[in-house]
Amino acid sequence: MPTTAAQTADYRTVVRERHSVRHYDPTVKIPESELKEMLEEATLAPSSSNTQTWRFLIITDDEAKKRLHPIANNQQQVLEASATIVVLGDLEGYKEMPRIFGDAVRAGYMPEDFAKQYAERSLPLYASMPPERMSNLVHFDGGLVSMQFMLTAKSRGYDTVPMGGFNHEKLVEEFAIPSNLVPLLLIAVGKAATPGRLTTRLPIDDITFWNKIEK
Repeated sequence: MPTTAAQTADYRTVVRERHSVRHYDPTVKIPESELKEMLEEATLAPSSSNTQTWRFLIITDDEAKKRLHPIANNQQQVLEASATIVVLGDLEGYKEMPRIFGDAVRAGYMPEDFAKQYAERSLPLYASMPPERMSNLVHFDGGLVSMQFMLTAKSRGYDTVPMGGFNHEKLVEEFAIPSNLVPLLLIAVGKAATPGRLTTRLPIDDITFWNKIEK
């Protein structure tokens, strides 16, 4: 059953109880409709000029999981979790600006003349952006949406683990990912079979500077 809004945990609990989980109950299947809701909540994250360059390949089928497993360095959670989200960055995502701004105009969030001027200024800027800078941009935005997905999953009683350890080239080849989409991250999501390992954090005073960085 999909989780109702009344069942979701408060933020302070969610952010403290989210831990990376690597062992999942393979009998728990998150409904496709709920996965879509979770992704919709994740995409409320900010992005550069609201270009929303993130894209998602959802792996839920057992055969697809088996194909992904060796690519993901044989990490068992790929097979056991309800789904693995392949987070992709669209290097040509900026081309959706007219559509995005048009939707904002129709929703009453942006004046039409401003949307037109903004698109006319921004499209050439993004089109001429050096490849390395564009890659950095989609990686940055992908990180934002990924963290938000993991928090929304936890708020619904599910667990996640982000995975950077996978073969990018083989992933692209095996799943026929087009050249404009860059694999950024894998996120396993499901119901934990064993608790995630607890971790500590550096004291906030050791990593925070006020107004200037002391030598």
